[in-house]
This record gives sequence, structure tokens and C-alpha cells, in this order.
Amino acid sequence: MTAALVAGLIAGYGIAIPVGAVGTYLVSLTARTSLRTGACAALGIASADGLYALLATVGGSAVAAALRPLLGPLRWASALVLVALAVLGTVSALRHYREPRPGTRPDRPVPGPARAYLGFLGITLLNPTTMIYFAALVLGTRTSDAVRPVEEAVFVLAAFAASASWQLLLAGGGALLGRALTGRRGRLVTALLSSGVMLALAVRMALSPL
Repeated sequence: MTAALVAGLIAGYGIAIPVGAVGTYLVSLTARTSLRTGACAALGIASADGLYALLATVGGSAVAAALRPLLGPLRWASALVLVALAVLGTVSALRHYREPRPGTRPDRPVPGPARAYLGFLGITLLNPTTMIYFAALVLGTRTSDAVRPVEEAVFVLAAFAASASWQLLLAGGGALLGRALTGRRGRLVTALLSSGVMLALAVRMALSPL
């Protein structure tokens, strides 16, 4: 139970921490509207992460028996996927960090809390990296098909809680925290931190016994 909780928290923070375009918009939206609207938007992002964690976990349970003879190669393949995501995230962060500063853009229409939740939910669901990340993590760490549903539920809830806590932190920080995390240097640091988490998960996955 504890292992599932810790794994879910690490997985949730690993995918949530990098502050990209969605995180930047979340902070700016909160600064322009209210904490209530920002919190709803943050929960929309976390809901998408939790949904993908649930789909990956259920899918992992469904195919675990069929893939059991291939667990060794599958674990290495999953670790390589996490490494690739970490490398791509680092390269992308460095590229954006070196780009010239963008010009000012006109403000977007201000949504209400419900619209903010649905909008951020949809935006996050359209990101295939999240699904690939959770699928690789779940399948790569599965050692057998005898995984209790309670542990799977704990993993999913922990991933959702980790994502929600980080997104709510961004929303709560508003413009003040936004200047630190959504600036050029802040986005680079959070992306590198997330890549480090993914690499650590890949190493743990590769070295853990079958």
C-alpha cells in the first residue's frame, strides 16, 4: 500500500512539475481572475492526469497476464521511453530558454470557473505525452498480474493528488509565484527537475528485480 502511494505521488509530480504553456496560462489566468477560477482550472489539469493514470493502470492490469513472458524486455523498453521523455523535455526546455523573448500578446477572454475547468481538462487530455508517460511507468513497474485493485486505486489517487497539489500551488501563487516559475529561468529549472524525476524512475525500473 505504501509503495503504491509513494509511486503514485512520484509519478504525479513527475508529469506535473514542468511549467509549460498550460502552467503559464494557469498562473496568468489566476492573476487576471480569481483564486476560485484558477483552482478550478488547476483541478481540470489534475483530473486529466488522474484519468490517464487510471487508464494506464486498468490497461496494465488487462494486459499483464498476456505480457508476463515479456516483462523483462517490456521493463527495459518502458525505461527507455521514460529516458526519451526526459531527454526530449530537457532539449525542449533548453531550446525555449535560448529563444528570444516573445512580444506582448493581447489578453484572452476571461473564462468562469466551470469553463476554466473544462478548458484545462480538454487541453491536458490532448497531450499524448501524459498517456505515454503513465503507460510506460505502469507497464514497466509491473512484476506480475497479481496486483490488488486497492493498490491500483491508491496509485491513481496519489497521482491525482500530486498533480492537483502542484497545479493548485501554481494557481495559489498567482502572479507572484508566476514570475518565478513561468519566466525563462523558472521554466528551465522545473523542466530539468521533471526530467531528473523521470530518469530516476527509469533507473529504478531497470534495476529492480523481476
